[in-house]
Amino acid sequence: MPTVRAEKLYKVFGRRAQEAVRRLENGTPRDELDGATAAVVDASFEVRDGEIFVVMGLSGSGKSTLVRMLNGLLPATAGRVLVDGRDLTALSKSDVRQLRSRRMSMVFQHFALFPHRSVLENTAYGLRVQGVARDERTQRAEEALRLVGLDGWGDRLPGQLSGGMRQRVGLARALAADTDILLMDEAFSALDPLIRKEMQDQLLQLQADLGKTIVFITHDLNEAMRLGDRIAMMRDGRIVQLGSADEILSSPADDHIARFVQDVDRSRVLTAASVMRPPGKTLAASSGPRASIHTMRKLEVTEMFAIDPDGGLVGIVTMADAVSAAARGANTITSAVSDGFVAVAPDSLVSELFGPSTGDRPIAVVDDRRRLLGVVTPAAILGGLAHTKEVTTDA
Repeated sequence: MPTVRAEKLYKVFGRRAQEAVRRLENGTPRDELDGATAAVVDASFEVRDGEIFVVMGLSGSGKSTLVRMLNGLLPATAGRVLVDGRDLTALSKSDVRQLRSRRMSMVFQHFALFPHRSVLENTAYGLRVQGVARDERTQRAEEALRLVGLDGWGDRLPGQLSGGMRQRVGLARALAADTDILLMDEAFSALDPLIRKEMQDQLLQLQADLGKTIVFITHDLNEAMRLGDRIAMMRDGRIVQLGSADEILSSPADDHIARFVQDVDRSRVLTAASVMRPPGKTLAASSGPRASIHTMRKLEVTEMFAIDPDGGLVGIVTMADAVSAAARGANTITSAVSDGFVAVAPDSLVSELFGPSTGDRPIAVVDDRRRLLGVVTPAAILGGLAHTKEVTTDA
């Protein structure tokens, strides 16, 4: 079951909102609704447990309205929001407040800190609202501050902190509440670029450690591409494409998105898995040297990867080393196997792959059991960086 599910969500402001929804469902353009403004139109998606789900769009796209519908701060005009299978739109106001306090925390763009409360008191505020005992909320708040790198800053006032540090307090407050779901609305957009990058790094590290389910709202495409496991691209209140950064870059849904992503540094978004090629034929580590020589001559190659009986990558064997092993009378090519190559995980960024240590050899892409999934060559990278899907739209 997905942690959060949105089903055909609409949010219309103004008079005759329900009539506006019916007109939108019948194909009336958003800008032709008399006396009504459609902020979110027919939004459906699922947020998986433990993922960072990014909603990305420019100003006026409806993304901030959408995230406020996910926790009940704004009621939906039509459609449903389900959290752990419970229909948020059918709950009473008190039940929605309880669900927010127990299951969802929100981090805002402008920190939303109490200026006359200490950093520790701000961090513990949600726990105080929940009725958590003083000693426990202090302990949990101090631990949350430690997680965001503010250990020892609890007695300061927000005005004594930099913008980046105040945003860390906002994040710590959400973590202290120990909810499984974090909603982050333009949480880093008020920060300067350097601090913003640090906060992105902090969030990725926290996610690796804690495994929260995060819905992250941003207008910055590079931020979306860097953080999102999946990205929902919004325009004019609608979700126009949903997919991974790789998918959106490689297969934009329309010309608008294609133009939008054309200046993205693909090397910092595409991963080894997205550009790798099949590993081709491999050698069994138990093969004899002469059989290995025969295989390489037949395939017209001078080196091949060797694997063990479980499919694990043992190393690479060159023709010269196989010939030397045969001359020594070796029974297998094990003694000819070398570790003189680079192996990376499937999610390694293309920008991190090639350097002085790789030389001209292909890079092995392996899973967490070191099974060979594919290989990355310079030609494969160039092909991946140059690839764009041709998009056509109806006139």
